[in-house]
Amino acid sequence: MSGRTLRLSRLRRVVSEGRGDSPAEARGGRARRRGTQPKVVALGGGMGLSASLAALRRITGDLTAVVTVADDGGSSGRLRDELGVLPPGDLRKALAALCGDDDWGQTWARVIQHRFQSEGDLHEHAVGNLLIVALWEQLGDHVQALDLVGRLLGAHGRVLPMSAVPLELQALVKGHDLEHPDEIGTVRGQANVALTRGEVQSVHLVPNDPPAVPEAVAAVQDADWVVLGPGSWFSSVIPHLLVPELLDALSETKARRILSLNLAPQPGETAGFSPQRHLEVLGRHAPKLALDVVLADQAAVPDRALLNEAAERFGATVELAPVARTDGTPRHDPELLAAAYDRIFRMHGRIGPWR
Repeated sequence: MSGRTLRLSRLRRVVSEGRGDSPAEARGGRARRRGTQPKVVALGGGMGLSASLAALRRITGDLTAVVTVADDGGSSGRLRDELGVLPPGDLRKALAALCGDDDWGQTWARVIQHRFQSEGDLHEHAVGNLLIVALWEQLGDHVQALDLVGRLLGAHGRVLPMSAVPLELQALVKGHDLEHPDEIGTVRGQANVALTRGEVQSVHLVPNDPPAVPEAVAAVQDADWVVLGPGSWFSSVIPHLLVPELLDALSETKARRILSLNLAPQPGETAGFSPQRHLEVLGRHAPKLALDVVLADQAAVPDRALLNEAAERFGATVELAPVARTDGTPRHDPELLAAAYDRIFRMHGRIGPWR
């Protein structure tokens, strides 16, 4: 057996032995008692998913993040173009959000989020992106590599890509060309869609029927709760509904489904959107999707009756709660969001062992 083969065998054994362990178990600490908390799967990408994960890890140790893989900007885009890999950036952010509040967790969160500043090729590359890609190349397995990074960080949950192939996001946008404001054109790439001028009409993926990661599908099917959002609506939230196997899993799962709305419209993608319009465009992309709860910050809903009406089309009820930071910025407060999720899980969830 060659030296490289032996090293890979050892790495795979480390991942296999640690799979299913809690962060405390992975570091030799006290194991969590199984069956005492809800199984939660959170879908999204970017800072919106990070906010949700930072809240959810406070109330459950059985947490899985399923992350979009259509990013094509910054460090992720450069690695994707050069090496043909999945964009690691949103996966890295999810792992950082799952780090604990102790010194170990916060140190590793800072390390993997650190970006090099130089005059050379490393400029603006994130350490975590390079680590994830290196393990992908070493192990040849996206899921095993992310599990291993999670064990290293002591992550309070698991991170999975929604698909094992890099995806391109494309949007039909009205008024993207300022000289032809009534024309609808195609905008290609997640980075461009996120900052587009004009009004996004719809989005789709290329390829248009990408395979889902089997572990992600299994996690959704086995969950007690599935959380969708918050996040960039067209580039981080809706893409999960465009992966056929994931959408089928969301439709068939016995889990309760909660949609967490943004605190404010996003410049570019959703400029001028009301809370209910977010639901309307979600419904256009996934007409058969059913929801149980729509969570929104009470200060971000000017007309609850209209939001109730939009939620009812999904079979959902609306829960309003203060979940924003108190500094006036449109960012979620992890502790307030955790309290809202916990209350919803207890009020709307099936009677389960975690209660």
